[in-house]
This record gives sequence, structure tokens and C-alpha cells, in this order.
Amino acid sequence: MDNNLFLLPTLAEATLVDLLHKRALQQPSQVAYTFLVDGETQEVSLTYQALDQKARSLAAKLQSMKATGERALLLYPPGLEFIVAFFGCLYAGVTAVPVYPPRHNQRLIRLQVIAQDAQATFALTTKSITSNLAQSCQEKPELAALQYITTDDLTDDYADNWIKPEITSNSLAFLQYTSGSTGTPKGVMVSHGNLLHNSHLIQSCFRHTPESKGVIWLPLYHDMGLIGGVIQPLYSDFSVILMSPESFLQKPLRWLKAISDYKATTSGAPNFAYDLCIDKINNQERSQLDLSSWEVAFTGAEPVRAETMERFSATFEDSGFQKTAFYPCYGMAETTLIVSGGLKTDAPVIRSFKDKAFKQNFVETVTPEEEDTKAIVGVGRSCLDQKIVIANPELLTKCPDGQIGEIWVCGPSVAGGYWKKPQETQQTFNAQLQDTGEGPFLRTGDLGFLLDGELFITGRIKDMIIIRGQNHYPQDIELTVQKSHSALRPNCSAAFSVEVEGVERLVIVQEVQRSYLRQLEVMEVVRAVCQAVSEQHQLQVYAVVLLKTASIPKTSSGKIQRHACRDGFLNGSLDVVGDWTATLQQIDSLQLQQEVKALWEEVRNSDESETDGESLKPDFTEEAIATWVVSHLALYLKVSPDDIDIQEPFAAYGLDSSVAISMTGELAQWLGYELEPTIFWEYPNMKVLAQYLEAECQSLRFVSQVGVSERV
Repeated sequence: MDNNLFLLPTLAEATLVDLLHKRALQQPSQVAYTFLVDGETQEVSLTYQALDQKARSLAAKLQSMKATGERALLLYPPGLEFIVAFFGCLYAGVTAVPVYPPRHNQRLIRLQVIAQDAQATFALTTKSITSNLAQSCQEKPELAALQYITTDDLTDDYADNWIKPEITSNSLAFLQYTSGSTGTPKGVMVSHGNLLHNSHLIQSCFRHTPESKGVIWLPLYHDMGLIGGVIQPLYSDFSVILMSPESFLQKPLRWLKAISDYKATTSGAPNFAYDLCIDKINNQERSQLDLSSWEVAFTGAEPVRAETMERFSATFEDSGFQKTAFYPCYGMAETTLIVSGGLKTDAPVIRSFKDKAFKQNFVETVTPEEEDTKAIVGVGRSCLDQKIVIANPELLTKCPDGQIGEIWVCGPSVAGGYWKKPQETQQTFNAQLQDTGEGPFLRTGDLGFLLDGELFITGRIKDMIIIRGQNHYPQDIELTVQKSHSALRPNCSAAFSVEVEGVERLVIVQEVQRSYLRQLEVMEVVRAVCQAVSEQHQLQVYAVVLLKTASIPKTSSGKIQRHACRDGFLNGSLDVVGDWTATLQQIDSLQLQQEVKALWEEVRNSDESETDGESLKPDFTEEAIATWVVSHLALYLKVSPDDIDIQEPFAAYGLDSSVAISMTGELAQWLGYELEPTIFWEYPNMKVLAQYLEAECQSLRFVSQVGVSERV
């Protein structure tokens, strides 16, 4: 493919400050950002002029406090306030440090570590968040020492006092903190030049024009949401519709409905989001969608699965979705965002390979019909002046096409290194090929290969398991383990190797479902795990460690920390449950579905009522609501409803945030009115929650009966 096909005119502006100020002068009334407060119809918007004025006002206040050159944490919920604060920092010459504020009662360790590492002196936030953090911050010196500035009550009166900072394309714009899946979070130093160059790459790959329109629900404090959802629309001069991640997780239909309603051309998310839409959007809802305007459905940030693209395309074909809209791509914080992508008009590249050859670090293409095959989705190729090479991670030499190695990248989008970490910066950002002398390259830590110019991702180098000279990808083994027994909790396992008497051995660390903790027949689970791994991977398992629910080491974004699991295994610090002598009663999945279906049918039938031919709101009693929550929690956690105690706290069942938000959306749909995404964290258990919701429903019924149209 000719790289010239990607070329579009570049901008003359050297910084994002220059760019936004220019937009405000030339197109003052153009709406840049619209945020859907409720995820559906309640809109708040910012024009270029309004954003520029608010940014100048905040910048002037920061300059008056001598903040120029300092670091400021951005602690905001999803919304336009974050965008104002981000550009306010840029306008003041302050380095922004986006961090999502912790939920109520959540530990502040990550926030504390980032504040300390960034050497932050300011924190920009809202009055409500400041109030919520007040008590906790007093106990954390790194947080208590910050100067907090609330921006939701800041007027635009300071705008005329703004002094344009002396910044260039090389000036530091913000620190993007990595998730820390393999260690302590590190602040990637992203400059104005990095942002403008990467924005040009995205514009070129996606073929964005002022007629484009975006819809984004991705979190703005991460690179994909911030650069793809805020900076790219500004760079390419098109408007974007934003919503919170909670709005999407609570009700996935909202994402596709926004695309349909606003005729969006560009939107995307990690692979799991497309799966969620398939599972949660029914036929009637799909029939009301028009996705024919969707030209770029980007997917990245986690393994892109061919099966997901096929299922999504088939499911939403009648809604106007075109399979060719799928746009697999690859990127990371260390490269600002995008590394590779294809042509907008080309269909995704999916190839089948021989699995056995894969384990020997070689690539052998086969037809999909052959046995022992592995389908991998290509994530495009390098474009413009950015270069991708595949290197042998040990010899540091260039690999030929069709051989698996570490992905190395060089180009103007590669960031300036890790903040205040010269050793890690040298190791990661300044690699050279020993056979050609080329460099410096960024070592991504990802494994992959090039084939006919197309990049294919195969795994992470630091997580690779090598036993008897063969490579094994831990995520493949973990998936096998999770499916081997119903007692094992999905997405909560780690596979790694340890040296035992000079030989690498496989260890499995796996969480157990909450309902199985008291009756755990360890040997039954171990036998199931070992048999499945032996059958599918031809490996002998050395150790299986079963952990207490919600105790496996994870990052703040939910990624398993395999190295922390390995360290915990070696030093005995993991929260191990039972021993090889506990008992367990296995729950049959079909039986579980039948039990839950019976419960749900009972609730649904008891709540249906009609009067004079008009459908009324059902009589939602405490018992009915509690039964609904129990049945759905059982389905999510794959446990028997009989094992769920409504007086136990939700946390006791290992309910994570994405499941809780999704359940909240389904509960709201059943009840017929909106619920706060955090409601499962606000009430101690199901019984108290059911009592509260019963009272709310009675209140709504009363309002309806007396003819008051507004909800209380």
C-alpha cells in the first residue's frame, strides 16, 4: 500500500493552544463538544469560542497562582468540565495529569502514587469531588499538600488577563499514566508535537473531514478517549458527541442510538464493547437503529477477535451496519495513541495460521477449514513517517516477515519517555537494532509479526511462557482454565512459569466464585484444570492456586498483574482459599439457567397488571425487586440463586464495576425509570436496596395517580 494514500494537509500551528485559539477566532459559534448528561437526550455543549474563553480564564487564574511549569491533577467525572480544565492547563503552560477520581469509599492508593510520582502541586476538580475527598486526603500527605482549584464555579472574568505562555511543539502537554499492569504506573511525557503528529496520523487513516461526526463514550482520562474523542475532533475540525462510560455500560443501546440519532461517521471501542452490544440489545431495539452513517468502527486496546466482528456485523446488518466499517488498529500511550491502521475503505484483514508453528515463533498461513488453526485480525500498517519493525527481543536484531518478535516503533508520535525515570526511559525508548544500527526505537513490549506489510499482534513479551522451547500465550491458557470448571471466576486468572530444579513449570492462579468458597473440593477443580490444559495445550500443570473472590492482583483498569501473581506465589502472600481437602458441590449450568428462568418468570408474571386496557407501572414490591436482583446476580456470577443472601453486601459476591453498572441499566429498564450508575455501591445489601426502590416506585405511582407529570 502506498503511504501517500494517507497524506492530508498538515496544520501550520505548533501547539494545541494555537489550534484552539485559531478555531475560536475563525469559527466562534461552531459547536465542538456535546455531552449527553443522561446518555440519551439531555445535552450540554461547548462552542470553540466558549471553550477558548473558559480555558483562558482558568489559565489566567493558574498563572496568577504561579502554576506555570507545574503539574496539575485533573480529577473530574466524565463531562465538559474535564475538557475545559485540560485546555486551561495547556493555555497556562501547566502540565495536565488526567486521573479519574476514585469512587466513594474507594482506596486512594493509585491517586496517591500518581500525585507523588508526578510531583503535582495543584489539583483541578469540582466542588462535589473536593468535598468527597476532603476526609481521605487529610490522611494522605501527597494529596493533602495539593492546592485544590474547583472549576465548576469559575467565571470567565479572568479571560482578558491571560498571557499566552512561551511554549513550542516540544513543550510537555500532559502526562499519560500507564495502567501499571506490569508494575508501578509510569507517566508518559506527551508533547504538543506528539499530539499534533498523532492527530495527523489518525486524520489520515480515518479520512476525517469537517463533515465527519464522532460519538465517544471512552474515558477521557485515558489516551483513547482523550486523543481520539477530544483532540482529534479539534484537529480535524468536526463535532463530537460524548457520553460517560457508565452510561454505556448501564445501557449499551445508548452508544448505538447516539450513532444512529446524530448520524455519526466515526466511533469505536475495545472488543468487549461490541460483544456487549450483541448480548444486550434486543431485536426490537435493533429495528429502531440506523447505523448506515457509521463509516469507521475502530476497535483496539485489547485483542481484536474475528468472531466478534462477524457476530456484530451479522447482528446489526439489518440496522444498516456495514462490515467494511470495522477498523482494527493498534496503539499505546507511549506512542501518544495510534501506531498502525489500514485504509478506511478496505475490509479488515483476517488470516488463519498454524497454531503449532506459532509456538515455535514462526508463521504458517493455512485455510480456515484446516485443523489446528488460529485466526488473527490484522491491525493495519505504519503510515506516513512512522516506522514499525519486528525485532528479536533477545538478540535485538531485525526479524524477517512472517517471524514473531517484539514490535518496535519510531517516529514523531513516540513520546519523550517516562517522567523522572531515566533508566526505564533508556531501556524502553532508546533501543537500537544491533545488525543495522537503526534507532532509536520504542520497545512496545508487544509481540507480533509483519506479513505483506500488515501488522498482527500475538501477545505480550513479558508475559510469554516458554516451556520446552515452545511459546505459550498466557491469555490462551487462562481462557482454557476459566472454562474448565464452573467454580472458577471469569477473567480472574493468571498463568505464568516458575523454575523448579532447573526446569520451567506452569503455575495457574485462579479466583473462585464467591458461592463456592465455603464448600470447595479443591482436587475436583484441580483435576478439571489440569485435564483441560493438557488436552488443549499439551502442557503439564505444576501448581494450581485457588484464590478468594476479588483478591487477585489487578490494575486500576482491571487488568491482571501476572508478575504480581507470580511474586505472590513465590513469597506466599496470595489470599489462598481452602486446601486440597475442602468440598464443593458443582452447579450444572443448564440447571442454573432453569432455576433463574423460573425465578424471573415468577417475578415478571406477578408484576404484570392492566386496567381499562391501559398498561400501568407494575406493583414493584420489596420481595419482587429483591428476587429480580438475586436472579440477575446469579446469572452474572454463574451461581445458584439459593446461594445468594440478600442481606450480604454486594461486595461479598465480588461484583465489579462493569457488572454492577450493567445490572443497574437492566434494573432501570425493568422499573421504568433511571437509576444512578453507582446505586449498587450506595446501599449496603440487596434487602436495603429493594426497600429503597419499593419506596421510590410507590412515590412514582402516587405522582402518576394525582396527575403530576414530573418525576420525583
